Amino acid sequence: MQSATFGTGGVAPRRSPVRSSRLNTPPRNQPSPNTPAQNTPAPSTPSPTTPAPNRPSASAPAVPSRNVPVWSRLSRRRILGLLAGGATGAVLTGCSGDASPEVTPAAEQVAGGTLPPTTGPKPPASPSAPSAVVDGNQALRRLLDGNARFVAGLDEELDEGIARRVAVSKAQHPFATVLGCIDSRVPIELIFDQGLGDLVVVRSAGEALDHSVTGSVEFGVAELHTPLLVVLGHQRCGALDATIKALDSDQRTAEAGELRHIVDTLAPAVRQVAGKPGDRLTNAVHANVELVLAKLRQSPVIGPLEKSGKLKLVGAYYELDTGKVHVN
Repeated sequence: MQSATFGTGGVAPRRSPVRSSRLNTPPRNQPSPNTPAQNTPAPSTPSPTTPAPNRPSASAPAVPSRNVPVWSRLSRRRILGLLAGGATGAVLTGCSGDASPEVTPAAEQVAGGTLPPTTGPKPPASPSAPSAVVDGNQALRRLLDGNARFVAGLDEELDEGIARRVAVSKAQHPFATVLGCIDSRVPIELIFDQGLGDLVVVRSAGEALDHSVTGSVEFGVAELHTPLLVVLGHQRCGALDATIKALDSDQRTAEAGELRHIVDTLAPAVRQVAGKPGDRLTNAVHANVELVLAKLRQSPVIGPLEKSGKLKLVGAYYELDTGKVHVN
């Protein structure tokens, strides 16, 4: 950048008028001929007494833009709850051609981002700050209450926001350990309507036990001090169904990799229900849960905790068709 001061005989370039950067304001005063210009232009900061037009004050609270869809400000669970609560009906009514459709409170929340007070009864929701769980019975009650909300489609108020995420990043205090299957249709936290830091979840095909799985369960009950341990089987378990087919065709030796280990681990439950009335697969699922519980009670960590009353062991069965969890 050239200097604005020249030596003897030099000719200073002609300055062009300075234009205003704001509407309806006069141009800046041009510098005096005897005052050299600065190399760095002055920042165009608005006057303290005259704020720039169309520019919000820094102290004003942020207002959500109406151009941003409300869906982007709602959690996935909240959206599902709103749709189940009547937002879909409001949308369909508006599309029918009625000039003034009846808008439900849930639809108003979708449209404006707020939910007006209602006079009708409100469905139960999981509390934002649930009371501390002191024993296995309370932990089981909390799990079953969450499953009841899941079945009814009322799972809306979970601790999954930023504040909860920051809180559990420092320490965790889960209230239950759940051993379940790897089946994609059985997401443990969802079916019990629990949030961040609530559950220790261990999953294996058909709840099959090995050193790693058993050690993970022991860590949950002994190191994280959960007063409840649930072994959760489920309807139409694929791992047990594959075991039944493998045993019937006597093809265990043909299983590749570690799949043979799963078949060998689940085979006792299948053999135990052979010839019994009822659905063979369902019977095998229930038998397998009881066998897994029996093996876990033999653990030198889990067994003494149950005998001392510090740990409650429960077997349960999840219905894919209804979403309901039944305690054995």
